[in-house]
Amino acid sequence: MAERADGSYSPGWRLISKIILRPLIPALMKIDGRGRENFPATGGMILAANHLSYFDVLALSLFIDRAGRYPVFLAKSTLFSIKVLGPILRKLGQLPVYRGQADAALVLRDAEQGLRDGASILFYPESTVTRDPDLWPMVAKSGVARLALATGVPVIPAAHWGAQRILPYGSVIPKIIPRKRVQILTGPPVDLSEFQDQPITPAVLREATAKIMADITGLLAEIRHEEPPATVFHPAVARRQERQELRKLAQASEATASDGNSHSSGITQPAAEPDAAEAPPA
Repeated sequence: MAERADGSYSPGWRLISKIILRPLIPALMKIDGRGRENFPATGGMILAANHLSYFDVLALSLFIDRAGRYPVFLAKSTLFSIKVLGPILRKLGQLPVYRGQADAALVLRDAEQGLRDGASILFYPESTVTRDPDLWPMVAKSGVARLALATGVPVIPAAHWGAQRILPYGSVIPKIIPRKRVQILTGPPVDLSEFQDQPITPAVLREATAKIMADITGLLAEIRHEEPPATVFHPAVARRQERQELRKLAQASEATASDGNSHSSGITQPAAEPDAAEAPPA
């Protein structure tokens, strides 16, 4: 990748990272990757993948590296201000994301420049590990579509399966013994030609994002040999439905308690039997 507007990467630091990670990652997992022929020979590209575990980034990194590309990631801009870590990230050519910007285009400004300079960016459209109970991709954010439409670089859809067995979401201790198999499958570039001459509006971004996620989900279904759900999981909708169910249960519980109280208050107590002293003579 050529020099970027925000600085240049260090070939030496990248070489060091390759020397360390190329033998380390295969020692942690067995990677079965297919579809590298879909990568462009030159120029920028986006590898858009599902997100199952914080360990899948290692598998995807090695997959990209074996295709002759150096993996570039997006990280919160605040990390680049941390001593030691920030300079290392910059020397490796990683890219900051400026969250909290009023202009959405400014959030990914360095990523856009990096792609124009030929970077191979690993992008998680969901932004975080999926919350779908069955680990299918959930509703994605539009950043990947915005980058693709702004730069014209190809979006290579990628799906993987197996990293969640090494480090499930919420766990902190990886299960590396025995080594787990991680399958990776990429497809041809997502066809976004219908959006090329259109202004980048929220509606266009939603449609383009949906196309990208449909390709990723289809690849994952191929790996899993399963049918994906008809409805894409949406965390906010799921939380709202959960609150509604809890509200219904609470209301049903209150109604049951109220009925019980009304029944108990309407019970006629039997008359007390007379004491032996008061009993009438036989």
